Amino acid sequence: MSKMLTEIALQLKDANKKVQLIYAFNGTGKTRLSREFKTLIAPKVNGAGDEAPARAKILYHNAFTEDLFYWDNDLQGDTDPKLKIQPNSYTDWLLTLLKDLGQDTNIVRYFQHYANDKLTPQFSEDFTEVTFSLERGDDVRTGNLKISKGEESNFIWSIFYTLLDQVITILNVAELTERETNQFDQLEYVFIDDPVSSLDENHLIELAVNLAGLIKSSKSDLKFIVTTHSPLFYNVLFNELNGKTCYLLERFEDGTFALTEKHGDSNKSFSYHLYLKQTIEQAIADNKVEKYHFTLLRNLYEKTASFLGYPKWADLLPDDKQLYLSRILNFTSHSTLSNETVAEPTPAEQAVVKLLLDHLKNNYGFWKQEQQNG
Repeated sequence: MSKMLTEIALQLKDANKKVQLIYAFNGTGKTRLSREFKTLIAPKVNGAGDEAPARAKILYHNAFTEDLFYWDNDLQGDTDPKLKIQPNSYTDWLLTLLKDLGQDTNIVRYFQHYANDKLTPQFSEDFTEVTFSLERGDDVRTGNLKISKGEESNFIWSIFYTLLDQVITILNVAELTERETNQFDQLEYVFIDDPVSSLDENHLIELAVNLAGLIKSSKSDLKFIVTTHSPLFYNVLFNELNGKTCYLLERFEDGTFALTEKHGDSNKSFSYHLYLKQTIEQAIADNKVEKYHFTLLRNLYEKTASFLGYPKWADLLPDDKQLYLSRILNFTSHSTLSNETVAEPTPAEQAVVKLLLDHLKNNYGFWKQEQQNG
């Protein structure tokens, strides 16, 4: 039964589980769900700032967290770019806390591990801005650099991860009077939305293993919700975490949602290629192939090619029509002009979807094995 996001948030709260793991395609509403959940757990209080009551009960990492960081590009001199931190009650509290706990060196260590061990962040004395330089050996550093968007995301995640590590360590001390700080005593939830968008597969796996280890080390009543669009990240967490509850989040055309719990072997549908295959097969069976199914089909070819070791996904296409079919998939899955896109594919285009899916299933041992095991 479909629900509004507020109802999905309530479903997660009422489940009262230690770890809840949610898989969803990009654009489904994961970030919005994290905001709805935060509002449910810590509603705004008249006369108090938005984050003042929230941070006592829930910590969250999502796209809005990244929006609290922005660049001062020194447009006049173009010589001193700085990553600045939006001042509000949450960031003031977060950075002051990490500074008081002496965690700036751990933030740098985590960041360099996932980005570049020569790329060094330096916090200002008041922790309101960060500069980045590149070590070149012999104690020589470049001037301040503007790092890439992916590196920036890694840095912001490193701040959150450092905080989470401290939170779990502190709450693992059972006696309140013996804790290093009592600022987390009322904390109930940690909500993490897709921290993996900029990582290569090796670092992504490592991050998932480290995060799972951190969650498993928690001995308090703290509860965790993790959402992701990454099949690899999901599968690593699924295998690493014990006692987790797993869901698939779906959004429907009328703006409603469904959060479906997955049990046991049904979690195979979270293996990305299998879920894509099932989605396309259902559309073909229902005669409801739409333009976005071309994107899913291309993604399926890309994942299969990577799994089987082919350098290009187009290498899997039928030899006699490889160029023609690759052009069709490229055009239909990457159209950007409004006049290129129509709501309904032609019958010929729908036939291409079935042709290419059947070709994949019938000509590669990987898919034949999946069908035999299905």
